[in-house]
Amino acid sequence: MVSLRIEDYALIGDNHGAALVGKDGSIDWLCVPRFDSGACFAALLGNPANGRWQICPAEPPLEIERTYRDGTLILETRFVCEAGEVTLTDCMLLDSPRPRLVRVARCGRGTVAMRLEYVVRFDYGSIVPWVRQTEEGLLAVAGPDALLLAGDVELRPDGWRHVADFTLNKGERATFELSYFLSHEPPPKARAPRNAVAATQKRWRTWTVACRYEGPYRALVHRSLLALKALTFGPTGGIVAAATTSLPEQLGGVRNWDYRYCWLRDATFTLYALLAAGYVESARNWRAWLLRAVAGAPEDLQIVYDVRGGRRLPEFELPWLAGYEGSQPVRAGNDAHRQYQLDVYGEVIDLLYASHRFGLEHTDDEWAVSRALIGAVERRWKEPDRSLWEMRGEPQHFTHSKVMAWVALDRAVRAVEEFGLDGPVDRWRATRTTIHAEVCANAYDAKRGTFAQAYGTQELDAATLLIPIVGFLPAADPRVRGTVAAVEHELLRDGVVYRYTQRGTTAQDGLPPGEGAFLACSFWLVDNYVLAGRMEEARALFERLIALCNDVGLLAEEYDPHARRQLGNFPQAFSHVGLINSAFNLSHDAKPAKTRGRHARP
Repeated sequence: MVSLRIEDYALIGDNHGAALVGKDGSIDWLCVPRFDSGACFAALLGNPANGRWQICPAEPPLEIERTYRDGTLILETRFVCEAGEVTLTDCMLLDSPRPRLVRVARCGRGTVAMRLEYVVRFDYGSIVPWVRQTEEGLLAVAGPDALLLAGDVELRPDGWRHVADFTLNKGERATFELSYFLSHEPPPKARAPRNAVAATQKRWRTWTVACRYEGPYRALVHRSLLALKALTFGPTGGIVAAATTSLPEQLGGVRNWDYRYCWLRDATFTLYALLAAGYVESARNWRAWLLRAVAGAPEDLQIVYDVRGGRRLPEFELPWLAGYEGSQPVRAGNDAHRQYQLDVYGEVIDLLYASHRFGLEHTDDEWAVSRALIGAVERRWKEPDRSLWEMRGEPQHFTHSKVMAWVALDRAVRAVEEFGLDGPVDRWRATRTTIHAEVCANAYDAKRGTFAQAYGTQELDAATLLIPIVGFLPAADPRVRGTVAAVEHELLRDGVVYRYTQRGTTAQDGLPPGEGAFLACSFWLVDNYVLAGRMEEARALFERLIALCNDVGLLAEEYDPHARRQLGNFPQAFSHVGLINSAFNLSHDAKPAKTRGRHARP
């Protein structure tokens, strides 16, 4: 079986879960009732026998075109055939208390023979359900999970799958609705899908029109914002890093991780972009999720939680899945939740501070939690950690981690100065100064003229591009200019930026080298160009990066410039955050772009 490329998929979602729809009309990935639930369609990481739902012309189409309805996450795929044209509309309903997916095939010209294949396999393609025809539709049950498929065309069993052949003439349509529910509950009643799709369209567009961005990249910014909204778990406000697990960072390799969880770091970057675009309510909902998730001792802060705020994310392998293009192992869960990563404290404090500058009200509970986290930074900032890249080797004193410890103290001081909150501000100022001096003394390589990845190393790290963005040093500082030049020389290749240098048979993260370029880092370089006033270079790099979006404006985590294809989990919030923030920064033609914090004195 030849796999579709990662960029051949599009996302549909409903703030409960998410599905990936291929250009061939096949839903190859669907996790319900939550993003981190076991997939009931898992062909993305295996083959059709692991579950999928395909609707397409019976004969290979001459042409396939895809688009989202403007301002929505409703996908339309147009199949152009010799005999006519059919448009397949896919969406997950926003006004439903449980996950519901609607698919409508409509013939716009001629007469087209259609084919439907429906294969349900619960628990990541491992469990064959009990499937039977009922008055409500085709019912599939296994353990606690149940799916009901109702539609205009009757399916017939064919081995361990169900299929249907039907014909559409011009103006005719076939509508299908798939509903998830708990198997001990009664099946849901069918609804009017056409009206439901219209209601979902209205809700998406109502949300989109609130966007504050008015620059030249409006369509792409809207698409990225919609992707971020779709990666938000509505009931709790938790934001996942991506909709998938185990899409490889290196084809055929072992860099396959589960990103269907709420990384505090990724969420703070996401919310900063949403706040800049005017979505304060998203920050309010996430703050409520955060206060519930981190309740307890600040030293127990995890870097990642599940969408409900749960802490246990045990990592295990799914050996029955062959992996995307043979990339094994396929994993669920993520052991990174056990790691200590100092920078996360700074990211959280920075986001909470920024949210108030964007108009979010203060609460006593939030400031109590903030003070507890700041206290933890005061006690632990001298400890080595695993960095934002989740190194699985020995802990080190990573430069970015120390910079973000400084950010935590800086934002604490500013919260007292600007908002009148209470706290030991003199002590915080002193600690802020100490951290700043130590980073400048131990992380800066004067001989090479660049900040290094960690104390005592000569390795580079694209995370040092965040130094001027968070306000640690101004973009005009010679140390920052030297760091940008070093990144350009060693990490910028073929118009994209790699996370860090990789040499020999083992990368710095303890895994085999060979991953793609990291798209978020590439956007950080754009931001550095803007801050330095290098606007022509900034626009040129930004244009190269947005050209890597797929045909419906989505980005994965990484990009392989040699194979010219996207890699990693998809769509990736971090990548779309980078696009949004760089687009906003590029809109500052008459004045420099704003940093996330004021500049410290060198």
